[in-house]
Amino acid sequence: MARYTGPSCKLCRREKQKLFLKGSKCHSEKCPLDKKSYPPGQHGLNRRQKFSEYGVQLREKQKVKRIYGLLESQFHGYFEKANRQKGVTGENLLKILESRLDNVVFRLGFAPSRKAARQLVLHCHLTVNGGVVNIPSYLVTAGDVIAIREQSKKLDFIHDSLRKTKENVYNWLSLDKAALSGIFMQVPEREEIPITASEQLIVELYSK
Repeated sequence: MARYTGPSCKLCRREKQKLFLKGSKCHSEKCPLDKKSYPPGQHGLNRRQKFSEYGVQLREKQKVKRIYGLLESQFHGYFEKANRQKGVTGENLLKILESRLDNVVFRLGFAPSRKAARQLVLHCHLTVNGGVVNIPSYLVTAGDVIAIREQSKKLDFIHDSLRKTKENVYNWLSLDKAALSGIFMQVPEREEIPITASEQLIVELYSK
């Protein structure tokens, strides 16, 4: 399965904001963005770049794509799906991305980052409604129960992540730390999704 394997922190520096791709490191003093708040590369520090309208739209698309850990073909596929749905295309896009299993596992606190959540799913540590699912892009629906497999409940990695997670942080999720399970109550509304992005710029970019 194709995925980005390069340095995650360089992606944050390229977008000049924290995308929270490295879990706890992003909240610590070790975060490279705090030390080097300029784009990576030989000329990153001294380069003064003025973006065109297209450039602004492209950067917004790249930012959202990187937050959710997707490649271009995957992201464009989600956009096409969102465009076919009723409602505002940009909001539909974010709602679909929030419904991905790897994202839900991350939001529940079973993993410190979406990248780590993807690994948990791929290694068959998760179940959805009692059945093992090892596809990170699996889209959960309202009422689905996401849980850690019985054989995986002793993993220190999961418990370490949960210790740093507050219960019921998100209105659309219900977390039971004792049972290591959660419920996807409903698809979140745009104002509930905690990412800073202008999804309309993405729609404008793909509409050219």
